[in-house]
Amino acid sequence: MKLLEGKVAVITGAGSGIGKKTAEIFAAEGANLVIAARRIEKLEETAREAEKSGAEVLCVSADVSKEEDCVNIFKQAYEKFGKIDILVNNAGMADKHRPINRCDTDWWKTVCETNQDSIYYMMREAISYMEKAGSGAIVNISSIGGVFGSSGISYSASKAAVIGMTKNVAIQFAGKGIRCNAVCPGPTPTDLNTPEQLATFDKEFADKCADHMDMSVPEASAEDQANAILFFSCDMSKSVTGQILVVDNGCTL
Repeated sequence: MKLLEGKVAVITGAGSGIGKKTAEIFAAEGANLVIAARRIEKLEETAREAEKSGAEVLCVSADVSKEEDCVNIFKQAYEKFGKIDILVNNAGMADKHRPINRCDTDWWKTVCETNQDSIYYMMREAISYMEKAGSGAIVNISSIGGVFGSSGISYSASKAAVIGMTKNVAIQFAGKGIRCNAVCPGPTPTDLNTPEQLATFDKEFADKCADHMDMSVPEASAEDQANAILFFSCDMSKSVTGQILVVDNGCTL
């Protein structure tokens, strides 16, 4: 039997990178999908790949930094499938490694709305459905920046908040059938850190952060991150909640 046979998974940021690979792996493991991102054309590409495994896929164009969009994702998901078993909060943005003295208020708010507020909105909505069913698995994507502070001030703060929210929700629902865990990716090739994107980063502070990591260690892949997400989403981890898993090939050891 496949690991996610008969499950319905909501995955944000599913148009590329870790989210796209997670959708493909979930589909191969038997899940039906509700995938969300801002760009519908990218979601449709993901859907075509997932459907090759026999998955039924609902694409929802959404900006998860907006509360009303998060509510709509779950409304459509429930109307389509009648349940929500898994939530993967993958959507997020990089903050260009801006340190506190080069991070203005507007940038701070933009990053925190996308990386932090969206997690709150999405978990709150998911739990309203999962509580009725008495079961569910939530996987939040944080970052090594949230664990070690090795990124820009807004990114590090928002991703640390994800870890705090993960543990808080896990405490509330411990032993009640709803689990909440977090994956913290290290350097992983995605659209957020292409050479073009890296060229826009604050190089001085990025280099300072890199001094605290072993950059000679090979990067983890999007598939590596998706497999960690799969573990927290399936019954192999049915007794695991409130845990924070760093996936970085050891570059932060």
